Amino acid sequence: MEILKILVVDDEPGMRLGVERALRDWKLSVPECEGDIALEVSQASTGTEAMERLRQAPPDVLLLDHMLPGMSGLDVLAKLGEHSDVLTIMITAYASLETAITATKRGAFDFLAKPFTPGELRSAVQKAARHFFLQRQARRLAEERRAVRFQFLSVLAHELKAPLAAIEGYLHILRDRSAGDDPAAYEGMLDRCLFRAEGMRKLILDLLDLTRIESGTRKRELAQVDFAEVARRAVETVAPEAARRNVAVDLRCDASLPLQADRGELEIILNNLLSNAVKYNRPGGRVDIAVAADEQSLSVEVADTGVGMSAEEAGRLFQDFVRIKNEKTRDILGSGLGLSIVRKLTSLYGGEVSVRSEPEVGSTFRVILRRRQPEEHERTGNQTLVAGE
Repeated sequence: MEILKILVVDDEPGMRLGVERALRDWKLSVPECEGDIALEVSQASTGTEAMERLRQAPPDVLLLDHMLPGMSGLDVLAKLGEHSDVLTIMITAYASLETAITATKRGAFDFLAKPFTPGELRSAVQKAARHFFLQRQARRLAEERRAVRFQFLSVLAHELKAPLAAIEGYLHILRDRSAGDDPAAYEGMLDRCLFRAEGMRKLILDLLDLTRIESGTRKRELAQVDFAEVARRAVETVAPEAARRNVAVDLRCDASLPLQADRGELEIILNNLLSNAVKYNRPGGRVDIAVAADEQSLSVEVADTGVGMSAEEAGRLFQDFVRIKNEKTRDILGSGLGLSIVRKLTSLYGGEVSVRSEPEVGSTFRVILRRRQPEEHERTGNQTLVAGE
């Protein structure tokens, strides 16, 4: 159970006891917090005592009387400072516009005029409690965003550092002609530079796709699309690379499969799955694509005879920047974002993506899409929405 700490500062003992009695056994609730919130109420009779308690154990909410002996409530507010996280509710029997303006400038959250009823007190406390928990939630989200941003930049720097270092090293050799007089040696270095540059280009393009998807700036254009035709085009796209690697690609699909979808999103899904199936295959291997549909959904299975992976590796596969790196995959181009994009796009169709794999045998990826968009996507039509990797 959450606990909200309240400090009541008033020079009248009866007022302090009355406030504590009204709040002691009351459990409030706010939409932003699961379950009831218990109140922990403490007291102070002077501004000086209040400042000491605030230094030792700051409360979440301060019920502060304006007229106090010695140090006034406004003086306490001034000493707290505008950057204090304590929410202050001023209690006053002398409410004036000048007092309200001064208290607000010094950081007061709300006002409660004497005399007040237990209901009015609880209403003011509930308002402050909701603001307090919203603030705490916002701080937690900000911390999470900073952590994610740091992790993202760390991974990105790592992914770019290696290819940049390799290109720089090759360029120094080319400039100094330190590899001798054989032109073939330098041609190989140029090929490696181009290969590394292509990897960085793909990483940047995938990052742009991911950013547009997660920021909601990628415009979705939903329409009736023939999935079978999109699948045939995807096979044609990977055909040259498949031929170069001597990998056979077979598509089993009905002549026509209408689907309410964004054509670009379907192309991204299929191109990622098929290009991976070809890249991670063995020479002379196969890629089999099977598409099936019923009234509710459409499924695509892409099976390859490639290097495969362990269960532990498969469990990490759909996260950002995850690539399976070993002796067999070291020289395979990839950004580690493609399958994460597939997962995000698939979720837009109320679907899911999964994988079955066995090392040295191959992998089978399965994508399920709903044949019509989920209701919330239909309502938004062609508005700008998040689109996945």
